[in-house]
Amino acid sequence: MEYDYIKALHIIFVVCWFAGLFYMVRLFIYNTEAYHKEEPAKSILTQQFLIMQRKLWFIITWPSAIGTSIFGTWMLIQNPVLLTQPWMWLKLIFVGLLWLYHLQCHFIYKQQLEGIYKQSSFKLRLFNEGGTVLLVAIVFLVVIKSSNGLVWGMLGLFIFAALLMSGVYLYKKQRSSFESNSKEKNDSASSK
Repeated sequence: MEYDYIKALHIIFVVCWFAGLFYMVRLFIYNTEAYHKEEPAKSILTQQFLIMQRKLWFIITWPSAIGTSIFGTWMLIQNPVLLTQPWMWLKLIFVGLLWLYHLQCHFIYKQQLEGIYKQSSFKLRLFNEGGTVLLVAIVFLVVIKSSNGLVWGMLGLFIFAALLMSGVYLYKKQRSSFESNSKEKNDSASSK
């Protein structure tokens, strides 16, 4: 019974961690786009996004990452037979990659806090899909509990990732086209 409570808390923290990561990268994108606007919008928006980032990062995302790790480790201590399963080791590798993703988000957060915007909004959109790929990989491993179909699973994961990246690219192309058309309309309206 105790194990079920630990597992439930682990799942709750996992959901909150992913929600925080997904929203944080969206805030990076919005903040980057705001940084390239004209004043006074630039200052107002970037300041607001930095406040939102700080609250999300330190009130939700970091505590959720820590809670996930604590309750996940506690589950492994309570049920060490999980460590004899190949799928669990593969899941732990993906969790390690998720921690690297989290730390990269922290690095980007610190950069934006200092007014450094190295990544374009397009690159950040691609980066955002990395979290989605990790989520899909981890959930499938936990639910299926098999590494026998690893080759097919990884092939499916790469196809899924390629579709996500294609979607981001198409979005960028559509957005660029829309912005060009809007600018042309504004230019023709102002010349009349």
